[in-house]
Amino acid sequence: MSNQGTIFRISGPVVTAIGMEAGMYDVVRVGHEKLMGEVIELHGDKAVIQVYEDTSGIRPGEPVLNTGETLSVALGPGLLTQIYDGIQRPLATLEEVMGVFITRGVDADGFDMEKKWTFEPVVKAGDEVTGGQVVGHVQETETIVHKIMIPPGKGGVVKAIKSGDFNVTEDVCTFEDGSAIQMLQKWPVRTPRPFKQKYAPDTPLITGMRILDFLFPLAKGGAAGIPGPFGSGKTVTQQSLAKYSDAQIVVYIGCGERGNEMTEVLDEFPHLIDPNTGKPLMNRTVMIANTSNMPVAAREASVYTGITIAEYFRDMGYDVALMADSTSRWAEAMREISSRLEEMPGEEGYPAYLSSRIAEFYERAGRVQTLDGEDGSVTVIGAVSPPGGDISEPVSQGTLRIVKVFWGLDAGLARQRHFPAINWLGSYSLYPPSLDQWYRDNIAQDFPEIRTQISGLLQVEAELQEIVQLVGSDALPVDQQLTLEVARMIREFFLQQNAFHDIDAYCGVEQQYHMAKAILTFQESAKNAMGAGAALDDVVNVPARTDLMRARFEDGYLERIEGLVSKMNEEIAAAVEEN
Repeated sequence: MSNQGTIFRISGPVVTAIGMEAGMYDVVRVGHEKLMGEVIELHGDKAVIQVYEDTSGIRPGEPVLNTGETLSVALGPGLLTQIYDGIQRPLATLEEVMGVFITRGVDADGFDMEKKWTFEPVVKAGDEVTGGQVVGHVQETETIVHKIMIPPGKGGVVKAIKSGDFNVTEDVCTFEDGSAIQMLQKWPVRTPRPFKQKYAPDTPLITGMRILDFLFPLAKGGAAGIPGPFGSGKTVTQQSLAKYSDAQIVVYIGCGERGNEMTEVLDEFPHLIDPNTGKPLMNRTVMIANTSNMPVAAREASVYTGITIAEYFRDMGYDVALMADSTSRWAEAMREISSRLEEMPGEEGYPAYLSSRIAEFYERAGRVQTLDGEDGSVTVIGAVSPPGGDISEPVSQGTLRIVKVFWGLDAGLARQRHFPAINWLGSYSLYPPSLDQWYRDNIAQDFPEIRTQISGLLQVEAELQEIVQLVGSDALPVDQQLTLEVARMIREFFLQQNAFHDIDAYCGVEQQYHMAKAILTFQESAKNAMGAGAALDDVVNVPARTDLMRARFEDGYLERIEGLVSKMNEEIAAAVEEN
Protein backbone atom coordinates (compact mmCIF):
# COMPACT_ATOMS: atom_id res chain seq x y z
CA MET A 1 0.00 0.00 0.00
CA SER A 2 1.13 3.54 -0.70
CA ASN A 3 0.24 7.01 0.53
CA GLN A 4 -2.08 7.37 -2.47
CA GLY A 5 -5.48 5.71 -2.79
CA THR A 6 -8.70 6.16 -4.74
CA ILE A 7 -12.20 7.31 -3.86
CA PHE A 8 -14.52 4.36 -3.30
CA ARG A 9 -17.68 6.03 -1.96
CA ILE A 10 -19.00 9.57 -1.41
CA SER A 11 -21.75 10.59 1.03
CA GLY A 12 -21.89 14.40 1.29
CA PRO A 13 -18.81 15.56 3.24
CA VAL A 14 -17.85 11.94 4.08
CA VAL A 15 -15.67 10.15 1.53
CA THR A 16 -14.35 6.57 1.72
CA ALA A 17 -10.96 5.84 0.11
CA ILE A 18 -9.32 2.46 -0.59
CA GLY A 19 -5.77 1.31 -1.25
CA MET A 20 -4.13 3.95 0.93
CA GLU A 21 -1.91 3.66 3.98
CA ALA A 22 -3.36 5.99 6.62
CA GLY A 23 -3.47 6.69 10.35
CA MET A 24 -6.31 8.20 12.38
CA TYR A 25 -6.66 11.98 11.91
CA ASP A 26 -4.19 12.09 8.99
CA VAL A 27 -4.83 15.05 6.69
CA VAL A 28 -5.50 13.97 3.10
CA ARG A 29 -6.06 15.65 -0.27
CA VAL A 30 -9.17 14.36 -2.01
CA GLY A 31 -9.85 14.27 -5.76
CA HIS A 32 -8.26 16.12 -8.67
CA GLU A 33 -9.02 19.44 -6.94
CA LYS A 34 -7.06 18.33 -3.83
CA LEU A 35 -9.82 19.11 -1.34
CA MET A 36 -8.64 19.06 2.26
CA GLY A 37 -9.94 16.25 4.49
CA GLU A 38 -9.14 14.27 7.62
CA VAL A 39 -9.25 10.52 8.28
CA ILE A 40 -11.85 9.83 10.99
CA GLU A 41 -12.39 6.05 10.69
CA LEU A 42 -10.39 3.07 9.45
CA HIS A 43 -11.96 -0.27 8.35
CA GLY A 44 -9.30 -2.64 7.04
CA ASP A 45 -7.95 -1.01 3.89
CA LYS A 46 -10.82 1.52 3.78
CA ALA A 47 -10.24 5.01 5.20
CA VAL A 48 -13.27 7.18 5.99
CA ILE A 49 -12.51 10.87 5.48
CA GLN A 50 -14.41 14.01 6.47
CA VAL A 51 -13.80 16.67 3.82
CA TYR A 52 -13.54 20.30 4.92
CA GLU A 53 -14.80 21.62 1.58
CA ASP A 54 -17.81 21.13 -0.66
CA THR A 55 -17.63 17.68 -2.31
CA SER A 56 -20.10 18.24 -5.16
CA GLY A 57 -18.76 17.04 -8.51
CA ILE A 58 -16.06 14.65 -7.26
CA ARG A 59 -16.37 11.00 -8.37
CA PRO A 60 -15.33 7.51 -7.31
CA GLY A 61 -11.97 6.59 -8.81
CA GLU A 62 -10.38 10.01 -8.28
CA PRO A 63 -7.06 9.97 -6.36
CA VAL A 64 -6.68 10.56 -2.61
CA LEU A 65 -3.25 11.62 -1.32
CA ASN A 66 -2.22 11.16 2.32
CA THR A 67 0.00 14.00 3.60
CA GLY A 68 0.96 12.00 6.72
CA GLU A 69 0.31 15.05 8.94
CA THR A 70 -2.50 15.68 11.43
CA LEU A 71 -4.76 18.75 11.25
CA SER A 72 -2.57 21.49 12.71
CA VAL A 73 -2.62 25.25 13.06
CA ALA A 74 0.25 27.60 12.30
CA LEU A 75 1.21 29.60 15.40
CA GLY A 76 3.46 32.66 15.37
CA PRO A 77 3.53 36.44 14.87
CA GLY A 78 0.73 37.53 12.53
CA LEU A 79 -2.15 35.68 14.24
CA LEU A 80 -3.68 38.77 15.85
CA THR A 81 -6.12 40.92 13.80
CA GLN A 82 -6.75 37.92 11.48
CA ILE A 83 -10.17 36.65 10.42
CA TYR A 84 -10.01 32.93 9.54
CA ASP A 85 -12.34 30.27 8.23
CA GLY A 86 -12.76 27.02 10.20
CA ILE A 87 -9.43 25.51 9.07
CA GLN A 88 -7.28 28.64 9.55
CA ARG A 89 -7.35 30.05 6.03
CA PRO A 90 -7.40 33.88 6.25
CA LEU A 91 -10.62 35.17 4.64
CA ALA A 92 -8.91 38.32 3.33
CA THR A 93 -6.34 36.20 1.45
CA LEU A 94 -9.06 33.86 0.13
CA GLU A 95 -11.01 36.85 -1.18
CA GLU A 96 -7.99 38.06 -3.16
CA VAL A 97 -7.64 34.62 -4.76
CA MET A 98 -11.29 33.76 -5.42
CA GLY A 99 -13.58 36.77 -4.90
CA VAL A 100 -16.54 36.82 -2.54
CA PHE A 101 -17.44 33.13 -2.72
CA ILE A 102 -15.04 30.51 -1.41
CA THR A 103 -14.14 28.08 -4.16
CA ARG A 104 -12.60 24.68 -3.50
CA GLY A 105 -9.10 23.32 -3.25
CA VAL A 106 -7.50 26.67 -2.43
CA ASP A 107 -4.72 26.64 0.14
CA ALA A 108 -3.63 29.70 2.07
CA ASP A 109 -1.04 30.15 4.81
CA GLY A 110 -2.38 31.07 8.26
CA PHE A 111 -0.56 34.42 8.04
CA ASP A 112 2.00 36.24 5.89
CA MET A 113 5.10 34.01 5.82
CA GLU A 114 7.23 36.69 4.13
CA LYS A 115 6.50 39.60 6.47
CA LYS A 116 9.53 40.65 8.53
CA TRP A 117 9.18 40.92 12.31
CA THR A 118 11.70 42.54 14.68
CA PHE A 119 12.92 39.75 16.96
CA GLU A 120 14.59 40.65 20.26
CA PRO A 121 16.20 37.68 22.08
CA VAL A 122 15.92 37.26 25.85
CA VAL A 123 18.39 34.36 26.12
CA LYS A 124 22.03 34.20 25.00
CA ALA A 125 24.46 31.66 23.55
CA GLY A 126 25.39 29.00 26.11
CA ASP A 127 22.00 29.12 27.90
CA GLU A 128 20.12 25.84 28.24
CA VAL A 129 16.48 26.16 27.22
CA THR A 130 13.56 23.72 27.41
CA GLY A 131 10.17 23.33 25.68
CA GLY A 132 7.77 26.19 26.35
CA GLN A 133 10.51 28.62 27.40
CA VAL A 134 10.39 32.15 25.95
CA VAL A 135 13.54 32.94 23.92
CA GLY A 136 12.55 36.29 22.41
CA HIS A 137 9.93 38.97 21.88
CA VAL A 138 8.20 40.47 18.84
CA GLN A 139 5.99 43.57 19.10
CA GLU A 140 3.08 42.11 17.11
CA THR A 141 0.51 44.89 17.50
CA GLU A 142 0.59 48.21 19.35
CA THR A 143 -0.80 46.57 22.47
CA ILE A 144 0.48 42.96 22.46
CA VAL A 145 4.03 41.60 22.71
CA HIS A 146 4.23 38.19 21.01
CA LYS A 147 6.58 35.90 22.96
CA ILE A 148 8.53 33.42 20.85
CA MET A 149 8.63 30.08 22.66
CA ILE A 150 10.55 26.84 22.18
CA PRO A 151 8.00 24.28 20.89
CA PRO A 152 7.05 21.76 23.64
CA GLY A 153 9.35 18.73 23.59
CA LYS A 154 12.28 20.58 22.01
CA GLY A 155 15.22 22.44 23.56
CA GLY A 156 18.95 22.23 24.22
CA VAL A 157 21.97 24.48 24.70
CA VAL A 158 21.77 27.65 22.60
CA LYS A 159 24.65 27.84 20.11
CA ALA A 160 23.60 31.11 18.47
CA ILE A 161 20.59 33.41 18.68
CA LYS A 162 20.05 36.36 16.38
CA SER A 163 18.33 39.70 16.78
CA GLY A 164 16.92 41.77 13.93
CA ASP A 165 14.20 41.49 11.29
CA PHE A 166 13.18 38.00 10.17
CA ASN A 167 10.19 36.29 8.61
CA VAL A 168 8.53 33.45 10.53
CA THR A 169 10.24 30.64 8.59
CA GLU A 170 13.84 31.84 9.10
CA ASP A 171 15.97 30.29 11.86
CA VAL A 172 16.33 32.64 14.84
CA CYS A 173 17.94 30.26 17.31
CA THR A 174 20.27 27.30 16.71
CA PHE A 175 21.25 24.63 19.22
CA GLU A 176 24.55 22.83 19.71
CA ASP A 177 23.04 19.58 18.43
CA GLY A 178 22.49 21.29 15.05
CA SER A 179 18.70 21.75 15.36
CA ALA A 180 17.10 25.19 15.02
CA ILE A 181 13.82 26.92 15.72
CA GLN A 182 11.85 29.52 13.80
CA MET A 183 9.21 31.96 14.98
CA LEU A 184 6.59 29.70 13.37
CA GLN A 185 5.43 26.52 15.11
CA LYS A 186 2.65 24.07 14.23
CA TRP A 187 0.41 22.30 16.69
CA PRO A 188 -2.21 19.54 16.14
CA VAL A 189 -5.62 21.02 17.01
CA ARG A 190 -7.04 17.97 18.80
CA THR A 191 -4.13 17.77 21.26
CA PRO A 192 -4.23 20.14 24.28
CA ARG A 193 -0.99 22.11 24.72
CA PRO A 194 1.00 21.07 27.82
CA PHE A 195 1.47 23.12 31.02
CA LYS A 196 3.06 22.59 34.45
CA GLN A 197 -0.01 22.70 36.69
CA LYS A 198 -3.60 23.89 36.83
CA TYR A 199 -4.59 26.39 39.54
CA ALA A 200 -7.82 26.59 41.52
CA PRO A 201 -10.19 29.24 40.08
CA ASP A 202 -9.71 32.04 42.64
CA THR A 203 -9.61 35.21 40.48
CA PRO A 204 -12.74 36.57 38.78
CA LEU A 205 -12.91 37.54 35.12
CA ILE A 206 -14.22 41.10 35.42
CA THR A 207 -16.76 41.66 32.64
CA GLY A 208 -18.20 45.08 33.52
CA MET A 209 -21.73 43.64 33.38
CA ARG A 210 -23.41 44.03 36.75
CA ILE A 211 -25.60 40.93 36.67
CA LEU A 212 -22.61 38.76 35.73
CA ASP A 213 -19.89 40.17 37.99
CA PHE A 214 -22.12 40.67 40.99
CA LEU A 215 -24.60 37.78 40.99
CA PHE A 216 -23.08 35.12 38.70
CA PRO A 217 -19.30 35.66 38.52
CA LEU A 218 -17.01 33.69 36.22
CA ALA A 219 -13.46 32.84 37.29
CA LYS A 220 -10.44 33.32 35.03
CA GLY A 221 -9.86 29.91 33.49
CA GLY A 222 -13.50 28.97 34.05
CA ALA A 223 -16.17 27.85 31.62
CA ALA A 224 -19.60 29.42 31.12
CA GLY A 225 -22.61 28.51 29.01
CA ILE A 226 -25.04 31.11 27.64
CA PRO A 227 -28.14 29.29 26.43
CA GLY A 228 -30.93 31.37 24.98
CA PRO A 229 -33.53 31.41 22.24
CA PHE A 230 -33.30 33.42 19.02
CA GLY A 231 -33.18 37.21 19.60
CA SER A 232 -32.47 37.10 23.33
CA GLY A 233 -29.05 38.76 23.07
CA LYS A 234 -26.42 35.98 23.06
CA THR A 235 -24.26 37.67 20.44
CA VAL A 236 -24.47 41.17 22.00
CA THR A 237 -23.57 39.69 25.40
CA GLN A 238 -20.55 37.94 23.91
CA GLN A 239 -19.44 41.07 22.05
CA SER A 240 -19.73 43.07 25.26
CA LEU A 241 -17.65 40.43 27.08
CA ALA A 242 -15.04 40.55 24.30
CA LYS A 243 -14.81 44.33 24.51
CA TYR A 244 -14.91 44.96 28.26
CA SER A 245 -13.71 41.83 30.07
CA ASP A 246 -10.23 42.05 31.57
CA ALA A 247 -8.83 39.30 29.33
CA GLN A 248 -5.79 40.45 27.33
CA ILE A 249 -6.51 38.36 24.21
CA VAL A 250 -9.90 37.54 22.66
CA VAL A 251 -10.54 34.55 20.37
CA TYR A 252 -14.02 34.75 18.80
CA ILE A 253 -15.39 31.67 17.00
CA GLY A 254 -18.50 32.30 14.90
CA CYS A 255 -19.39 28.65 14.58
CA GLY A 256 -22.23 27.99 12.13
CA GLU A 257 -23.91 31.34 12.74
CA ARG A 258 -26.17 33.02 10.17
CA GLY A 259 -24.26 34.88 7.47
CA ASN A 260 -25.86 38.27 8.19
CA GLU A 261 -25.12 37.98 11.93
CA MET A 262 -21.51 37.03 11.23
CA THR A 263 -21.24 39.94 8.78
CA GLU A 264 -22.40 42.28 11.54
CA VAL A 265 -19.73 40.94 13.88
CA LEU A 266 -17.03 41.18 11.20
CA ASP A 267 -18.11 44.73 10.33
CA GLU A 268 -18.36 45.95 13.91
CA PHE A 269 -15.33 44.31 15.53
CA PRO A 270 -12.68 46.13 13.45
CA HIS A 271 -14.27 49.47 14.47
CA LEU A 272 -14.54 48.72 18.20
CA ILE A 273 -12.09 50.64 20.33
CA ASP A 274 -10.43 48.86 23.25
CA PRO A 275 -11.52 50.89 26.32
CA ASN A 276 -8.24 50.04 28.12
CA THR A 277 -5.82 51.29 25.45
CA GLY A 278 -7.86 53.51 23.10
CA LYS A 279 -6.55 51.37 20.20
CA PRO A 280 -8.65 49.09 17.93
CA LEU A 281 -9.95 45.98 19.71
CA MET A 282 -8.80 43.84 16.75
CA ASN A 283 -5.19 44.45 17.91
CA ARG A 284 -5.76 41.75 20.53
CA THR A 285 -8.36 39.63 18.74
CA VAL A 286 -8.35 36.55 16.50
CA MET A 287 -11.64 35.74 14.75
CA ILE A 288 -12.79 32.48 13.20
CA ALA A 289 -15.80 32.86 10.94
CA ASN A 290 -17.61 29.76 9.85
CA THR A 291 -21.12 30.60 8.67
CA SER A 292 -23.99 28.13 8.49
CA ASN A 293 -23.67 27.66 4.72
CA MET A 294 -19.98 26.71 4.88
CA PRO A 295 -19.06 22.99 4.83
CA VAL A 296 -20.09 21.28 8.07
CA ALA A 297 -16.82 19.42 8.62
CA ALA A 298 -14.91 22.73 8.75
CA ARG A 299 -17.43 23.91 11.35
CA GLU A 300 -16.59 20.89 13.45
CA ALA A 301 -12.88 21.77 13.17
CA SER A 302 -13.35 25.50 13.89
CA VAL A 303 -13.74 25.13 17.68
CA TYR A 304 -10.53 23.10 17.88
CA THR A 305 -8.68 25.65 15.75
CA GLY A 306 -9.91 28.42 18.07
CA ILE A 307 -9.03 26.76 21.36
CA THR A 308 -5.54 25.79 20.14
CA ILE A 309 -4.83 29.43 19.24
CA ALA A 310 -6.18 30.44 22.69
CA GLU A 311 -3.88 27.92 24.44
CA TYR A 312 -0.89 29.26 22.47
CA PHE A 313 -1.45 32.79 23.84
CA ARG A 314 -2.12 31.33 27.30
CA ASP A 315 1.34 29.73 27.15
CA MET A 316 2.83 33.22 26.76
CA GLY A 317 1.29 34.16 30.13
CA TYR A 318 -1.78 35.99 28.81
CA ASP A 319 -5.36 35.78 30.04
CA VAL A 320 -7.43 34.69 27.03
CA ALA A 321 -11.21 34.82 26.64
CA LEU A 322 -12.61 32.43 24.04
CA MET A 323 -16.16 33.03 22.75
CA ALA A 324 -17.80 30.16 20.88
CA ASP A 325 -21.02 31.28 19.18
CA SER A 326 -22.65 28.83 19.01
CA THR A 327 -21.77 25.35 20.25
CA SER A 328 -25.21 24.10 19.15
CA ARG A 329 -24.21 24.58 15.50
CA TRP A 330 -20.99 22.68 16.22
CA ALA A 331 -23.04 19.81 17.69
CA GLU A 332 -25.30 19.89 14.61
CA ALA A 333 -22.22 19.46 12.40
CA MET A 334 -21.21 16.44 14.51
CA ARG A 335 -24.73 15.04 14.13
CA GLU A 336 -24.66 15.42 10.34
CA ILE A 337 -21.27 13.74 9.99
CA SER A 338 -22.31 11.00 12.43
CA SER A 339 -25.41 10.20 10.37
CA ARG A 340 -23.30 10.05 7.18
CA LEU A 341 -21.05 7.57 8.96
CA GLU A 342 -24.18 5.51 9.79
CA GLU A 343 -23.34 5.54 13.49
CA MET A 344 -26.00 4.57 16.01
CA PRO A 345 -27.82 7.83 16.86
CA GLY A 346 -28.26 8.91 20.47
CA GLU A 347 -30.85 11.32 21.88
CA GLU A 348 -32.44 13.59 19.20
CA GLY A 349 -30.14 12.07 16.58
CA TYR A 350 -26.94 13.44 18.14
CA PRO A 351 -24.02 10.98 18.29
CA ALA A 352 -23.55 8.99 21.49
CA TYR A 353 -20.22 10.78 22.11
CA LEU A 354 -21.78 14.28 22.12
CA SER A 355 -21.35 14.82 25.88
CA SER A 356 -17.74 13.64 25.93
CA ARG A 357 -16.85 15.95 22.99
CA ILE A 358 -18.47 18.93 24.74
CA ALA A 359 -16.60 18.05 27.96
CA GLU A 360 -13.33 17.65 26.03
CA PHE A 361 -13.73 21.16 24.61
CA TYR A 362 -14.63 22.93 27.89
CA GLU A 363 -11.97 21.03 29.85
CA ARG A 364 -9.30 22.81 27.79
CA ALA A 365 -10.21 25.96 29.73
CA GLY A 366 -8.18 26.66 32.87
CA ARG A 367 -5.80 28.94 34.71
CA VAL A 368 -2.38 27.32 34.59
CA GLN A 369 1.30 27.66 35.33
CA THR A 370 2.90 27.58 31.89
CA LEU A 371 6.02 25.59 31.00
CA ASP A 372 7.92 28.90 31.31
CA GLY A 373 6.64 29.40 34.89
CA GLU A 374 4.22 32.23 34.02
CA ASP A 375 0.52 32.32 34.89
CA GLY A 376 -1.90 32.22 31.96
CA SER A 377 -5.56 31.35 31.50
CA VAL A 378 -8.13 30.38 28.90
CA THR A 379 -11.72 31.24 29.85
CA VAL A 380 -14.32 29.61 27.60
CA ILE A 381 -17.75 31.20 27.09
CA GLY A 382 -19.96 29.07 24.87
CA ALA A 383 -23.32 30.22 23.54
CA VAL A 384 -25.95 27.51 23.13
CA SER A 385 -28.94 27.99 20.79
CA PRO A 386 -31.48 25.36 21.86
CA PRO A 387 -34.32 24.88 19.33
CA GLY A 388 -37.35 26.82 20.61
CA GLY A 389 -35.39 27.89 23.71
CA ASP A 390 -35.86 24.45 25.30
CA ILE A 391 -32.84 23.82 27.50
CA SER A 392 -33.82 20.21 28.18
CA GLU A 393 -32.30 19.26 24.80
CA PRO A 394 -28.98 17.31 24.71
CA VAL A 395 -26.52 20.13 23.85
CA SER A 396 -27.75 22.40 26.66
CA GLN A 397 -27.76 19.52 29.12
CA GLY A 398 -24.30 18.33 28.05
CA THR A 399 -23.03 21.89 28.51
CA LEU A 400 -24.69 22.32 31.91
CA ARG A 401 -23.06 19.17 33.20
CA ILE A 402 -19.57 20.49 32.53
CA VAL A 403 -19.66 24.30 32.95
CA LYS A 404 -19.82 25.95 36.37
CA VAL A 405 -21.58 29.12 35.23
CA PHE A 406 -24.96 29.22 33.55
CA TRP A 407 -26.18 32.58 32.22
CA GLY A 408 -29.70 31.72 31.06
CA LEU A 409 -31.13 34.19 28.57
CA ASP A 410 -34.88 34.68 28.65
CA ALA A 411 -37.00 35.60 25.61
CA GLY A 412 -39.68 37.02 27.96
CA LEU A 413 -37.20 39.53 29.45
CA ALA A 414 -35.97 40.43 25.95
CA ARG A 415 -39.57 41.15 24.89
CA GLN A 416 -39.93 43.44 27.91
CA ARG A 417 -36.76 45.25 26.69
CA HIS A 418 -34.91 44.19 29.84
CA PHE A 419 -31.28 43.78 28.72
CA PRO A 420 -29.07 41.91 29.36
CA ALA A 421 -31.98 39.44 29.29
CA ILE A 422 -30.35 37.08 31.78
CA ASN A 423 -32.88 35.39 34.03
CA TRP A 424 -31.67 35.93 37.61
CA LEU A 425 -33.81 33.08 38.94
CA GLY A 426 -32.74 30.45 36.41
CA SER A 427 -29.02 31.31 36.21
CA TYR A 428 -26.29 30.23 38.59
CA SER A 429 -22.56 30.31 39.26
CA LEU A 430 -20.65 27.74 41.31
CA TYR A 431 -17.57 29.97 41.64
CA PRO A 432 -18.54 32.43 44.47
CA PRO A 433 -17.15 30.24 47.33
CA SER A 434 -13.68 30.26 45.66
CA LEU A 435 -13.90 33.93 44.62
CA ASP A 436 -15.32 35.45 47.83
CA GLN A 437 -11.87 35.94 49.36
CA TRP A 438 -10.78 37.94 46.30
CA TYR A 439 -13.85 40.20 46.66
CA ARG A 440 -13.20 40.64 50.39
CA ASP A 441 -9.54 41.56 49.80
CA ASN A 442 -10.04 43.80 46.75
CA ILE A 443 -13.52 45.36 47.03
CA ALA A 444 -15.10 45.17 50.49
CA GLN A 445 -15.22 42.82 53.47
CA ASP A 446 -19.01 42.50 53.30
CA PHE A 447 -19.24 42.00 49.51
CA PRO A 448 -20.49 38.34 49.68
CA GLU A 449 -23.12 39.28 52.30
CA ILE A 450 -24.41 42.16 50.15
CA ARG A 451 -24.66 39.77 47.19
CA THR A 452 -26.65 37.30 49.29
CA GLN A 453 -29.07 40.04 50.40
CA ILE A 454 -29.67 41.24 46.81
CA SER A 455 -30.25 37.64 45.62
CA GLY A 456 -32.62 37.05 48.52
CA LEU A 457 -34.71 40.10 47.66
CA LEU A 458 -35.10 38.93 44.06
CA GLN A 459 -36.16 35.50 45.32
CA VAL A 460 -38.76 37.00 47.68
CA GLU A 461 -40.08 39.21 44.86
CA ALA A 462 -40.66 36.13 42.67
CA GLU A 463 -42.74 34.54 45.44
CA LEU A 464 -44.72 37.75 46.04
CA GLN A 465 -45.40 38.22 42.32
CA GLU A 466 -47.49 35.04 42.34
CA ILE A 467 -49.76 36.56 45.00
CA VAL A 468 -49.82 39.95 43.21
CA GLN A 469 -51.09 38.31 40.04
CA LEU A 470 -54.01 36.87 42.02
CA VAL A 471 -55.02 39.78 44.29
CA GLY A 472 -53.05 42.86 43.14
CA SER A 473 -50.20 44.59 44.99
CA ASP A 474 -52.52 46.86 47.07
CA ALA A 475 -53.75 43.82 49.00
CA LEU A 476 -50.25 43.15 50.35
CA PRO A 477 -49.04 44.53 53.70
CA VAL A 478 -46.94 47.71 53.31
CA ASP A 479 -43.66 46.00 54.25
CA GLN A 480 -44.16 43.53 51.38
CA GLN A 481 -45.13 46.39 49.04
CA LEU A 482 -41.81 48.01 50.01
CA THR A 483 -39.97 44.74 49.22
CA LEU A 484 -41.54 44.76 45.72
CA GLU A 485 -40.45 48.36 45.26
CA VAL A 486 -36.86 47.56 46.35
CA ALA A 487 -36.78 44.53 44.01
CA ARG A 488 -38.01 46.74 41.14
CA MET A 489 -35.15 49.11 41.95
CA ILE A 490 -32.71 46.17 41.77
CA ARG A 491 -34.09 45.18 38.36
CA GLU A 492 -34.29 48.63 36.78
CA PHE A 493 -31.37 50.39 38.43
CA PHE A 494 -28.93 47.53 38.90
CA LEU A 495 -29.63 44.57 36.60
CA GLN A 496 -30.63 46.50 33.49
CA GLN A 497 -27.61 47.79 31.60
CA ASN A 498 -27.31 49.48 28.23
CA ALA A 499 -24.61 47.74 26.15
CA PHE A 500 -24.67 50.62 23.63
CA HIS A 501 -24.32 53.49 26.14
CA ASP A 502 -20.83 55.00 26.39
CA ILE A 503 -20.84 55.06 30.21
CA ASP A 504 -23.37 52.43 31.33
CA ALA A 505 -21.94 49.69 29.06
CA TYR A 506 -19.11 49.08 31.55
CA CYS A 507 -19.50 49.15 35.33
CA GLY A 508 -16.52 48.42 37.60
CA VAL A 509 -16.94 46.00 40.51
CA GLU A 510 -16.41 48.73 43.13
CA GLN A 511 -19.21 50.78 41.59
CA GLN A 512 -21.43 47.67 41.49
CA TYR A 513 -20.84 47.19 45.22
CA HIS A 514 -21.78 50.82 46.01
CA MET A 515 -24.89 50.61 43.82
CA ALA A 516 -26.04 47.43 45.60
CA LYS A 517 -25.27 49.04 48.96
CA ALA A 518 -27.34 52.12 47.95
CA ILE A 519 -30.36 49.88 47.24
CA LEU A 520 -30.08 48.22 50.67
CA THR A 521 -29.62 51.66 52.31
CA PHE A 522 -32.84 52.82 50.63
CA GLN A 523 -34.63 49.74 51.96
CA GLU A 524 -33.36 50.37 55.51
CA SER A 525 -34.18 54.10 55.48
CA ALA A 526 -37.63 53.49 53.98
CA LYS A 527 -38.41 50.80 56.57
CA ASN A 528 -37.43 53.15 59.43
CA ALA A 529 -39.39 56.06 57.95
CA MET A 530 -42.50 53.94 57.49
CA GLY A 531 -42.12 52.66 61.05
CA ALA A 532 -42.16 56.30 62.16
CA GLY A 533 -45.40 56.94 60.28
CA ALA A 534 -44.35 57.96 56.74
CA ALA A 535 -46.52 56.80 53.80
CA LEU A 536 -45.04 54.29 51.32
CA ASP A 537 -45.70 56.58 48.32
CA ASP A 538 -43.94 59.56 49.96
CA VAL A 539 -40.88 57.45 50.74
CA VAL A 540 -40.71 55.77 47.34
CA ASN A 541 -41.18 58.96 45.33
CA VAL A 542 -38.45 61.12 46.88
CA PRO A 543 -36.67 62.99 44.03
CA ALA A 544 -33.20 61.99 45.26
CA ARG A 545 -33.97 58.30 44.61
CA THR A 546 -34.72 59.09 40.96
CA ASP A 547 -31.49 61.14 40.77
CA LEU A 548 -29.54 58.23 42.25
CA MET A 549 -30.91 55.90 39.57
CA ARG A 550 -30.44 58.26 36.61
CA ALA A 551 -26.94 59.44 37.51
CA ARG A 552 -25.43 56.06 36.55
CA PHE A 553 -25.51 57.29 32.93
CA GLU A 554 -23.19 60.20 33.82
CA ASP A 555 -19.43 60.41 34.27
CA GLY A 556 -17.92 60.23 37.75
CA TYR A 557 -20.82 58.26 39.24
CA LEU A 558 -18.60 56.38 41.71
CA GLU A 559 -17.42 59.66 43.26
CA ARG A 560 -20.97 61.07 43.46
CA ILE A 561 -22.88 58.03 44.72
CA GLU A 562 -22.24 58.64 48.44
CA GLY A 563 -23.52 62.20 48.20
CA LEU A 564 -26.62 61.02 46.32
CA VAL A 565 -27.34 58.36 48.96
CA SER A 566 -26.99 60.94 51.80
CA LYS A 567 -29.38 63.27 50.00
CA MET A 568 -31.87 60.41 49.54
CA ASN A 569 -31.68 59.57 53.26
CA GLU A 570 -32.34 63.22 54.16
CA GLU A 571 -35.39 63.39 51.88
CA ILE A 572 -36.77 60.13 53.30
CA ALA A 573 -36.30 61.50 56.84
CA ALA A 574 -38.10 64.71 55.77
CA ALA A 575 -41.04 62.57 54.56
CA VAL A 576 -41.52 61.44 58.19
CA GLU A 577 -41.65 65.02 59.49
CA GLU A 578 -44.25 66.00 56.89
CA ASN A 579 -46.51 63.29 58.27
